[in-house]
Amino acid sequence: MEPRCYLAGLGPGNPDDIPPTLWKLLEGPSRTLYLRTARHPAVRELERRGVTFTAFDSFYEEARSFAEVYARIARTVLEAAGKGEVIYAVPGHPLVAETSVQMILEEAGPRGVKTTVIPALSFLDALFAALHLDPARGVVVLDALNLDLGPWDGRRGLILTQVYSRYVAGQVKLALMEFLPDEHPVTVVRAAGVPGEERIEGVPLYELDRLPWIDHLTSVYVAPYPDADKYTLEGLADIMARLRGPDGCPWDKQQNHHSLKRYLLEETYEVLEALEEGDMHKLCEELGDLLLQIVFHARLAEEEGHFKLADVVRGIARKMIRRHPHVFGTGEARTAEQVLENWAKIKAAERKEEGREVSLLNAPKGLPALLKALKIQEQAARLGFDWPEVKEVWIKVEEELDELKRAVQKGTTEKIGEEVGDALFALVNLARRLQVEPEGALNRAIDKFCHRFRYMEEAARREGRDLATMELEEMDELWEEAKKLRETRWQ
Repeated sequence: MEPRCYLAGLGPGNPDDIPPTLWKLLEGPSRTLYLRTARHPAVRELERRGVTFTAFDSFYEEARSFAEVYARIARTVLEAAGKGEVIYAVPGHPLVAETSVQMILEEAGPRGVKTTVIPALSFLDALFAALHLDPARGVVVLDALNLDLGPWDGRRGLILTQVYSRYVAGQVKLALMEFLPDEHPVTVVRAAGVPGEERIEGVPLYELDRLPWIDHLTSVYVAPYPDADKYTLEGLADIMARLRGPDGCPWDKQQNHHSLKRYLLEETYEVLEALEEGDMHKLCEELGDLLLQIVFHARLAEEEGHFKLADVVRGIARKMIRRHPHVFGTGEARTAEQVLENWAKIKAAERKEEGREVSLLNAPKGLPALLKALKIQEQAARLGFDWPEVKEVWIKVEEELDELKRAVQKGTTEKIGEEVGDALFALVNLARRLQVEPEGALNRAIDKFCHRFRYMEEAARREGRDLATMELEEMDELWEEAKKLRETRWQ
């Protein structure tokens, strides 16, 4: 016999659902029958009829992961199929939620093994019948053992397969309770479609893992949650549309792109503050506030017929793919520096194609001066316009400070301002070479000064004195106390 593997389903569990085609194969010429698992109600009918088989249940006990189990099953079945015809049977339909079958189909061709699929009633068909569900109205099916709720928006029903233990049910419960109410209704179904064994029970979500009869034949159905879409990006866009609508908020309806500029800037700095403080809870909240500003501007643009929020998402997704050819294409970039070089080249090419003036140095006009200086210097450095050694940058800083001193001695106010700018620019370049982010460093210095100054104010108040009336020498003493106090805390 030629190398061939029959991939058959056993149905949900009712012996009557075992496909006639499978029985004919078993009654024909001798073929080895493999079962992914013998822990299935339909297997009892095979045993009753004296059908011999090899089950792979021991693989589950020996492997460290399900992926390893399925890979080993596929390898074993294909090796046997290479020597003659074999049958590999699985619960339900062979093409529904059966990873090992997909692996066999992918690897059979290169091994010269032909495959034939023998369909059967799937466990989903039995579930739809047991729960009176119409899948055409929308339902999402996910694997509880590899749970990613991303594809589920809450507006449709959710079926979770392989809820084979109370532990898995507990993990599912915790994941769902991230955004569903504790009392949200769920339906637990065991052995759907198996006469005398089917069991269905509706419980609130928080009781999902308290059912003692959960086993390997268990699935969970989560009813739609109408409010779920409010807590997605699309839901946020709908909220903004309502705020701007006829019956919306008077303040929101008055805003335009220019009136919102200050809030965009404020929220950006609040995000930076949360990052500086290392407060992740605050960062989450502030990122939400910043996201609201993006959604707000996108809504205004949509009302004016320019673009929609979906265009914003699509545009940045395309840009990230286009500018990372080493990830999404055939380009190469082995270091972060090469990535930045490629990014700059691709960006310049894009601007040239658009007919825009191509400048190798560019930075947003509204960027704070320190950040703008850093960005310009980084761009120049990538083009090779940079000091070879950091010691030369030190020399440049000293030169600029000397020029500033001479300008102070005999220069005009305008000249002094120019030299101050040159000195600051040189210091930013030094910070870059020392791998110090100058904006953050200056902000930390400001915070340190404010902390020490507040200590001085408090110390003066404790002594019943007013800082504004103290001599400089007295304030210096308090300043030194503040410095020592901070150093002591760091020891």
